This record gives sequence, C-alpha cells and structure tokens, in this order.
Amino acid sequence: MFTVRSVTITILALGCGWLAGAPVQAQSPGPAASVDEVFAGWSRPDGPGCAVGVIRTGSLVYAQGYGSANLEYDIPITPSSVFHVASISKQFTAMAVALLAADGRLSWDHDIRRYVPEVPDFGASVTLRHLANHTSGLRDQWSLLRMAGWRWEEDVVKQMDVLDVLSRQRALNFPPGAEFLYSNTGYTLLAVVVERVSGQSLRAFAEDRIFAPLEMRDTEFHDDHTALVRNRAYAYRRGDDGAYRVSIPDFDVVGPTSLFTTVEDLARWERNFYTGELGGHGVLADLHQRGTLSDGRVVSYGAGLTHGSYRGHLTVGHGGADAGYRSEFLRFPAQELTIAVLCNEPSSNPDRLVRAVADVYLDLAAAAQSTSELRAVEATPVAPVSNGSGAGGVVGREEVVDMPLLADLAQLTGFYRRDDSDTPLQLVVRDGSLTILTGGANGTLLPAGTDRFRLAGSATVGTFDRTDGPAILELSGPVGARYRQEPHWRPAADELARFVGNYYSAEVGAQYSLWVERGRLMLRERRLGTRPLIPTYPGGFFTSGFYLSFTDGPGGSVDGFTISTERAWKVRFDRQ
Repeated sequence: MFTVRSVTITILALGCGWLAGAPVQAQSPGPAASVDEVFAGWSRPDGPGCAVGVIRTGSLVYAQGYGSANLEYDIPITPSSVFHVASISKQFTAMAVALLAADGRLSWDHDIRRYVPEVPDFGASVTLRHLANHTSGLRDQWSLLRMAGWRWEEDVVKQMDVLDVLSRQRALNFPPGAEFLYSNTGYTLLAVVVERVSGQSLRAFAEDRIFAPLEMRDTEFHDDHTALVRNRAYAYRRGDDGAYRVSIPDFDVVGPTSLFTTVEDLARWERNFYTGELGGHGVLADLHQRGTLSDGRVVSYGAGLTHGSYRGHLTVGHGGADAGYRSEFLRFPAQELTIAVLCNEPSSNPDRLVRAVADVYLDLAAAAQSTSELRAVEATPVAPVSNGSGAGGVVGREEVVDMPLLADLAQLTGFYRRDDSDTPLQLVVRDGSLTILTGGANGTLLPAGTDRFRLAGSATVGTFDRTDGPAILELSGPVGARYRQEPHWRPAADELARFVGNYYSAEVGAQYSLWVERGRLMLRERRLGTRPLIPTYPGGFFTSGFYLSFTDGPGGSVDGFTISTERAWKVRFDRQ
C-alpha cells in the first residue's frame, strides 16, 4: 500500500486588503482524500513524485508532497521542496519586462536590435511584443544548438552560446507577426533586454522587483548550474536498465527557463493576480493581452501565459519540461481557483494531474448549487450543433457524419509538406480512422463532412482538396497551415549514392557526413554521433527530430540540404 511521505496543510497569512484577518476555515477531509488519490501512483518513498498546491482566492488552502525529493538520502517531497519549473519561468520574465515598461524605460513595441544588436537584421522589425507572444519568427535556440551538436545534460549552455548561434542566422521561420510558433529564443533575448536596460542580471532584478516584494523567499532565477539550492528536489528518469538516474538541466540560460520555486511561493505569486500589489492592475492587464497576428487573428498565448478552457471554464496558465522536471500552473480566474503541480520525473504528466485535482474542486463547487438551480439547468433544451462557425448557443450532440470508406482514407495517407518548412505531417489509417503521427497537431481526424475532418480534442478542422493532382490539406485556426501531399518514396541503395558527402552549415557551425551502409543512408556529426536517415518524401529524410530536404544545383547534382525541427525551419547545409 502506498503511503504519503509528508502532509502539510497551509493557510498563508498574506496580509493586506480583504484577505487580512479572514477566519481560517477547516478543510473537510473529502477534498484532501480525493487529491491524495490522484497522486497515489507518486506516493512511493523510494521513487520520485510531486508537490501540489491548491489556491483559492489567493490563499493556499491545501498543499502536500508525495514521493522523494532525493533518492540517495531518502528526503521526502514537501510543499517547501524547490523545483526547477522550466517554462513557467516565462511569465516571470514577462513581468520583469512589463515593470520596466511601466517605469518608462522601454516599450513592448521597440525593436529587439535596439537593445541586442547581436540579432541579425532580417529586414523586418522584431519587437519585444513579438518575442513575448512567440510571433517573432526567430528559430528556437534549443533546436539550433542541437543541430550544432550540443548534448543536453552533458554540455553546459550559457547565454553567450545562444547569442552566438542566433547571430549566425540568415533567415526567420516566417515574417514577424505572420504566425505563432513557440520559440524559447525570444525569452532569452527578453532576459538580455532586462539586463542591459536595468544594469542587473535577470536573477538580481527579479529578486529586487518581484520575489522580495511578494515574499517569495524560496524562488530565484538560477543562472549558475553549480550554485547550491537549499531544499532542492532532484529530478530523475529511468535508464535502459529500469533504474533511476539523475536528470537535471546543466544550462545557465535564464528567461525562458531556470526558475526555481515551490508551490508555497507560487501561491504568493497567484495572490498578486487579485491584489495587483506588484505592478498594479494595468501591468497585469498588459500581461494578459493575447497575441494578435498581422492579419488580425488572435492567438491563445501572450506574455508567458496560455489562455484556454477546461470543462467550459476559462483557464490561464503554463506548463514546463526540462530534463526530468515537469510542472503545471493553471488558473481558473472566474472560479478563483489555481492548481500548481511540480514533479521530478518525466512521465508524471502534471497537466493531467492538475486537471484531475481541478475536477475535485470544480465538482465541489457544482455540488454547492441549489437543487432548484440544478433542475433549471437540466430542463434547459440543448441546441443542435451548427454546421457553420456559430457565435453562440449551447453545444449539444456531435454532428452525425457517415464514416468514409477505408479505401478513400488510404488515398489520403502519406507525408504532407508545407512550402515554408521541411517538417511534414504524416497521415496513416489506424483503427479505421485517419491519424496524424508527426507534426505539431498529433491526433485522430474525425469525419466532419465530405473531405472534412476535425482534430479530436480541438477546434482545428482539416479540409482536403483532391480536385487537381495530389491532395492539399488545409488546417484551420491561428496555427493552421497548408500542406501538399507528397509521393510515396522508398529509394533503392543505388539512389542513395547521390546524397553521399560532407555538408557544412555556417548558421550552426556544424559539419555532417553522409554515407550509405547496408542499404541505408547514414549521418554522422562528431558530437551527435551516428544515426540512420529514414526516407519520407522524394529527397526528404527524417532522424531523431530532424527533417532533411535535399536540393539540386544548376547541374542537377545535390548541392546541399535544409534541416528543420518543429521550431526551427530550413537551416541551410551546403555540400563541401
């Protein structure tokens, strides 16, 4: 039977306003027992686990630790355990920039080159707002460094390394403001802006202007991976032999990541969203402004916060993943409910855990409604689903659509490629349904009409056009795109010979060697090692997150290739 290592129920005396002097209400055992059940699988004393905090109207009403913070010394996780929270860091970096903007020392509309001239001139202005909203078009730093041969948890990455690889870039993924694509590079640059405008490191600025005023005593931006961290929860992952091994980030980059904090301190941060004691409500409104693309489309992201919904309730939050750490911080503003889950094992899935805990408290709130209110809701007629865009109404039953024949679905399978990225979508038929296996929109496509499908669990709609040659797939939404079906390709060994050679990229400062071995095209980089290239479409290959697309020179022979990941498109390698 699993046992809980440490239980702490904390009500924070957070001071001023209507919270001061409020009577402490004893928490009934019902919610606590239900939350403990959610984390039952992470309660082993000999394995990693999680810390959870439940925050109501700015106060931490329930906090608990499960599992071990240090397997070598049998130290349990508690609500005071300090975790690396990865991308949850971004909202704090955005707050630092917003405070400087409120001081009149910078503007969100300023070009990044005004503060960081190391950024190349791409011919279009990249603003601080573009960086904060992931609409800059800048290639993601981690993808670029990986192409250059950097090895995670082995090679120490510093801010100057990011600036160096960024300074080499010759192109953007897309024009600034044209699309939304998550890019950690933008937040590293925002950290540099804070440093150069304030004269302090982001770590020092955040301590003076954010953490100290909010009494977040166990929170800091960790810009030196060798520095000691009291009460740190170490992260782990299982090796090939099934045994746990330490899995901790060793980079010294701050801004997009590297915040260390606790669920207790996150409650203090959450409280400020109600009181506005730090920055004021104008700054908070600025941070909650969602990004707008140049064509007027509004994205769900802005200033380190993702806006969404769960069970019909609006949500604002962010998750994080680095090495073995996983985290989720999700707010339900209308319900004045926030859940924080910080874990130290990569399979923990805090996104699911947060929502399971939210279910407990959302169901409690629903149960508190009067019987008459519930009956009134049950008596409300359900409106039919509109086939159009529909601006309102109650969503009822799914539209009934005839299932396409498997033979028809088979014609839609294969790799689909967009012109501005080598990263394809792969469609297969699985369990009788059309399924996306690769790309940023993984999942099952449910029939929604003739040659029309809806991506399960989302509002994204895919429409196929098969009127002229290969199928064209249009994905809707702010992150939608147009993809063209490519021919199936399985090259023979003699066809692969034309790709053999050495290739160099000035953009990432790396050389790749390619050769044919046992009928397969192989790739080697001195730090990445050797890996096989798997054919995708004619002239295209895949390996370990990299997509390669070869190009021919004037004489018809291969003169190089471009390489893409989901967040860095078409980095050029020239044949030597």
